[in-house]
Amino acid sequence: MKLSLLGAALLALGDSAVNALNSCGQSQYDPAQYVCWSDQFLCPITAGEPLSFCNGACYSKFMYKCENNVLSLLPAHTGTPFTLTVSNPTLPIDGKPVTASGLHLSLAGNTSTYCPVEVVGAACPPGNITAFAAGNNGLSMDTMVPGGQQAYLGPDWNMRYTQAHSAFIPAGSLTQGFGAYEGGGLVNLNGNGWGWVACPPQASGGGGTAWNLVGRNETNAASLTACTPVNLKINPLPSGTVGAWQYT
Repeated sequence: MKLSLLGAALLALGDSAVNALNSCGQSQYDPAQYVCWSDQFLCPITAGEPLSFCNGACYSKFMYKCENNVLSLLPAHTGTPFTLTVSNPTLPIDGKPVTASGLHLSLAGNTSTYCPVEVVGAACPPGNITAFAAGNNGLSMDTMVPGGQQAYLGPDWNMRYTQAHSAFIPAGSLTQGFGAYEGGGLVNLNGNGWGWVACPPQASGGGGTAWNLVGRNETNAASLTACTPVNLKINPLPSGTVGAWQYT
């Protein structure tokens, strides 16, 4: 995400005065919603991240970098598996992992795996982490099972993954539009870049004690008022790491 300074300033002018305002140059702003750079440039706080500033634009460090005052995308994360953790300091699940269980990706839940010990023996991975692999704007589970398991946004914009030994994905699902950035995060580029939200267990059908991970877009945003925007931080794993034989 990147915003022009003009856009950030206009947003700041429209803020309510619930919190005490600070000064940034000649502008007043709410420090709970904006950050001031060099005492003159305002950038919004989105998904708990105070956006950084680079030569006239506000940007997220989960997707961009600024070198020599030039803004550019972070390089793609490819070649090694990774885990994902929630990033939003305003939530109790900040720093908690994205977890796979029941063919569904949740936040701060449990990881469910299976390995046929009688066949695989000592080569069975521990299966105690949810790990991913990325490439070509797609996302897959880091598994040993023949055929693999693909992650996708379901028609309800919940994150899911295929059953082992099956390539079935419901009609209306999205298998691409996932930007994995080295040193950054996994960004949902679908739905015109509305990103991810975390929904508490009672919202959006998450169930149990885990929070639900949902891709937000222009059509479902109004129904996700109980949910909070989050970033997903990429945590690289050593080359050769396998998360599980299969996720169940």
